[in-house]
Amino acid sequence: MTPIAAPALHWPALVPLLIVTGTAFACCLLDLAPPRDRKGHLALVGVAGLAAALAASAALWGAPGASFQQMVALDAFALFFDAVVCVMTALVLLLSAGYVRRRGIEAGEYYILILFAAVGMMLMASALDLLVVFLGLELMSLSLYVLAGFFRTRVEGNESALKYFLLGAFASGFFVYGMALLYGATGTTSLERLAAHLRAPTPVADLLVLAGLGLLLVGFGFKMSAVPFHQWAPDVYEGAPTAVAALIATGSKAAAVAALVRVLVAMRVLEPNWVTLFWLLAALTMTVGNVIALAQGNLKRMLAYSSVAHVGYMLVGLTVGSGAGATAVLYYLVVYSFATIGAFGVILLLERADAPPEGRGRPEAVDLAAYGGLATRHPGLALTLAVFMLSLIGMPPTAGFLGKFYLFSAAVQGGFVWLAVIAVLNSVVAAYYYLRLIVFMYMRDPEGVGIRAALTPAAWASLAIAVWATFHLGLQPGTVYALAQHAIKPLLP
Repeated sequence: MTPIAAPALHWPALVPLLIVTGTAFACCLLDLAPPRDRKGHLALVGVAGLAAALAASAALWGAPGASFQQMVALDAFALFFDAVVCVMTALVLLLSAGYVRRRGIEAGEYYILILFAAVGMMLMASALDLLVVFLGLELMSLSLYVLAGFFRTRVEGNESALKYFLLGAFASGFFVYGMALLYGATGTTSLERLAAHLRAPTPVADLLVLAGLGLLLVGFGFKMSAVPFHQWAPDVYEGAPTAVAALIATGSKAAAVAALVRVLVAMRVLEPNWVTLFWLLAALTMTVGNVIALAQGNLKRMLAYSSVAHVGYMLVGLTVGSGAGATAVLYYLVVYSFATIGAFGVILLLERADAPPEGRGRPEAVDLAAYGGLATRHPGLALTLAVFMLSLIGMPPTAGFLGKFYLFSAAVQGGFVWLAVIAVLNSVVAAYYYLRLIVFMYMRDPEGVGIRAALTPAAWASLAIAVWATFHLGLQPGTVYALAQHAIKPLLP
């Protein structure tokens, strides 16, 4: 019998993934070593591993390849998202180092799960096959389910983890069923072969493909928290550790957007069938997120609905469907991620002066009223939070202004003028609740108990990077925008 040769692996295509995976396993081993009661060094190891993966992504830029029989890609698109995920995860680890100790939930598995979640995000961005997309989705999701419930002694923490898990499992079922329908219609789960099949579809296959694509969109919509699949977001953001909420709001959305873009590119021949659907999803997601955010007095819930609204802005770019629209989505995702992680970072550094013992109650200062007079008590943190709020509004010279400018310009150029008008009106609505927080910090007297700041060098470094990026991308966007253009170019026809 002739032995079957094992398929050759193109190892460079796996280098960024392997570095982060190796770092996670290294943290598993270091977790067993002393000191047993302090785990902050695992955050530094994780940041070092992510920095190495970022350097590898930069070194491999321009060297396309694929591995596992064309199932995992090493192209500019994957490397762009690898860099985004590595940077955002590193910022979250820096913010977490002191935070989990203060909250009484410091454990080695916390940092390990964050790294494995990052591996899942990177795998989704690199996937050329629906099976690999699902593997990355589940690796990311299972890690985030556990992290969302890390406040084991709090009712809110248990509730957030349970809701996230049950709804996430339900959405994954839709995704798998959609994948099964696509396989039944085309005989493949490869995005490349799927695209080739759809260039000459049969009427029966068309129905199955449309149904499969619709079910896939349910799974992606849940991970992106697009309306009407957003109901989990406010409860999960509120009950999860604030650093974890920051990762869910940025990294998981980046991974879902990356995988969705690859799927839509593979099915571009069906674009006339989904344009109206995406138009409605974008308008509803922007409007619902911003309108409900107006009524929120809890900052974590406000940022949850804010993230829903920002997904709506990204859907505007996906609705346009052109290279300009996709490039604007990638650039906006970077801008949004820095501002969102920075905003959550400031919140996790502030706690009520009457905070209960570690691990019990809700010591974070998350109520809007508690931020009255923050500029007097902690001027540096107030200014930093104001910068991030202004970026999320889209005020110049912050990066948020150019992010929205690129998105709305692409919509107008693509003929979606009314969608651009709705997006601009939503930005005006959003300005109210972002500016309301700034008004409280600078123009209101303190109410109730005071706020104390728990500052650490690692957290300050994370915030400094986010502030620098917010201004740099607003004043000199050329480099990142050019990288986004280069990243999307291989996917265009």
